[in-house]
Amino acid sequence: MKAEILLPAKDYDLAATLDSGQVFRWRQENGSWVGVVGKKQVRLTQQRDGILAETDAPAEGAPAENWDWLREFLQTDVELEKVLQTFPNDEPTNYAVAVCRGLRVLRQEPWECLASFILSSTKQIVQIRQIVAQLCKCFGERIADDDDDLSYVFPSAEKIAGAAEKELRNCKMGFRAPNLLGAARDIAEGKLDLNALRYLPYSEARTELMSLRGVGGKIADCVLLFAYGFDSAFPVDVWVERALQTLYFPKRRANEKKLRHFAATHFGPHAGYVQQYLFHYMRTKREQPRKARQQNRKSAVLKRVGHEAMR
Repeated sequence: MKAEILLPAKDYDLAATLDSGQVFRWRQENGSWVGVVGKKQVRLTQQRDGILAETDAPAEGAPAENWDWLREFLQTDVELEKVLQTFPNDEPTNYAVAVCRGLRVLRQEPWECLASFILSSTKQIVQIRQIVAQLCKCFGERIADDDDDLSYVFPSAEKIAGAAEKELRNCKMGFRAPNLLGAARDIAEGKLDLNALRYLPYSEARTELMSLRGVGGKIADCVLLFAYGFDSAFPVDVWVERALQTLYFPKRRANEKKLRHFAATHFGPHAGYVQQYLFHYMRTKREQPRKARQQNRKSAVLKRVGHEAMR
């Protein structure tokens, strides 16, 4: 038996959201997206008025399904237009919004997000997916009958902490194995409380995460943005650096310190959201079709009108 619900969601692009490098456990299947959220395997289908979600129905006699866990993960209640209104009114950002409009920043479980991005170091998205899939099959609790990675939950920090480094290396993660193991042990032993980070200021939470083995500024910012909702976090990886250099500093190369200062002062309170649009825009290498240029001009006009009305 399946439980299903249509989650109302205005201006939501499910494909762009799930395929934009935020998460690594979703695959397209017969027009839908199948993945795992917490301990539930979920099928999501884009509908005109929202997102149709399906998962296993609760056992007989159990309370009816409460879908708040999925609303939180998908961020369907976010008023995207209000977020976009805070974006800078410049040509690169407007193009990215026109091409990728509907992309949302998800809200992930912190440990899975942290572990996944530790495993992402120097890897492309398709390779990260393969490593994460193998990790889940080797160490995750089984939740479905099919023998694939989406039939398993993401293994807990405690489960990983009890593994041997060799066992982790068998999951094809290479030099990332001791980094993942070290982070898992610190968390399992209580040296870092992931839940407590949500109550800290951004800079303090970032410093705490960077105390973990294998966690630099980029990984810390990814976790703060994708798991905790620190929208000022602005992860700078190869694609984002390329976007900033190409779109904003075409005639002179800016170092990382200058790029971070530019991001912090130019992109506004939802800088991390802008980053995700720029990242997906550059990674997919989409050209700016006429529709995008028209949407770009329309967005610019609406922003000017909105700004003038607020004066």
